[in-house]
Parts: sequence; structure tokens; C-alpha cells
Amino acid sequence: MLNIKELLEDIKSNPYKEIIVRAPHTGTVEFAGIKPGDTVRGCSGTWGEKPGTLLAHLTREKNKKPICAPEKGEIVNVRNELEGSFVEAGEELLTFRHFLTRKEVIELILKKALFLFRAPERAKYYFIPEVDQKLKVSGKRSVKVADGMDMLIVSRMKRETPLAYSGPEGLIYSVYFHRGDNVDEGEPLIGVCPEDQLSAIQDVVARVQSEWEEDE
Repeated sequence: MLNIKELLEDIKSNPYKEIIVRAPHTGTVEFAGIKPGDTVRGCSGTWGEKPGTLLAHLTREKNKKPICAPEKGEIVNVRNELEGSFVEAGEELLTFRHFLTRKEVIELILKKALFLFRAPERAKYYFIPEVDQKLKVSGKRSVKVADGMDMLIVSRMKRETPLAYSGPEGLIYSVYFHRGDNVDEGEPLIGVCPEDQLSAIQDVVARVQSEWEEDE
């Protein structure tokens, strides 16, 4: 069984993730005057329609496009030696540090603590009608799964095939896909919690929600 308390202490000792911003395509890079130590904000708005802090411009064939911060954080490193240079797609431009939010910490812990049933191929996934109805009416933790149980429908190339669950018995605790979205091979579809670990996981989630201090 995963030592959740130890995992939480590890996260507290290093509550960040470093994000590398790369050139999305080829072009000439021009930084927006940012420097290490500067705070940047991520995109905002109901649909993420408000761009984050401007980090740089990339110009290709006289078409100048902005590169904005995807999340809130603090600039760690800027590759100023690339200023005015032509860069290839994927070239590292800068790095910033993002302080983990409560939600991100909880998701990180859950992905370590739960059994993740993953997509066997890139496709669209749907719950079978019986499971879908129960999830909608009673919530995620109302559905108990066991190895071999018919649970999902795989939709690919206009063909739909059933997908049985493979893994330990437990309750569906997290769902990681949205109906109609393509899910890449290997990405988690659901997180399953053994019934005897449910209270322990709920306790640590409550602890994070009450104790974790958000970076203002």
C-alpha cells in the first residue's frame, strides 16, 4: 500500500513543477523583456480565452505570433542568447517554476494512490449505458468494478467495440476522460480505489484541502 503521508511530505518539500516553454514552430525569436525572478500569470477566463503573460514573439514569413505563459509561475531561466535568432520547432526558450495548487496536489496524490486503468489505444471512450446512468445519478464512488467487468465502449474508425475492465476490485474514484474526446494510448481512463483504502484517501484529500496554502 502506498504511504500517502510520506508522499505528501515529499510534495511539501518540493511543491513546484518546472515548465519548459519551447518554440511551437520555426521562426525568429524576440523575448518580451522577461527575466529570472519575474512572476507570470497563466491564461484565464471561463474558456481560457484570456492569454497569459507575454513571454516572446516568434516571427515566420513576416507573421509575428505571441508565445504566452500557459500557467502561473516564476521565471527561472531565459535563453537570451537566442534573441533575434532563427530557432527550430521544439527549441527550448525559457523555463519557469509553477507552484502546485491544491487541486494539482490532490490529483498528483490520487494518480499515485489509485489503480489507473489506461487506454489501450488512441480512441474515443464511453461508459456502457448501465455504468453511465449510475455515475450520473449516484456519482463516481457508487460504481464498483471487478476484473473482467464490461465497462467501456471504444469508438475508433467508426467502429465500436466493448472494453472490459482489467485490474483490482474497487470503486471508481476518478474519471480522466470526457465523452467524445480522443484519449491517447496509455493515458488513464479511470482511477480505482480499493474499498479498504477509501477512508485513508478521503482523509488525505481533506487534509490537503485544509492545509495546502495557495501561492498568491
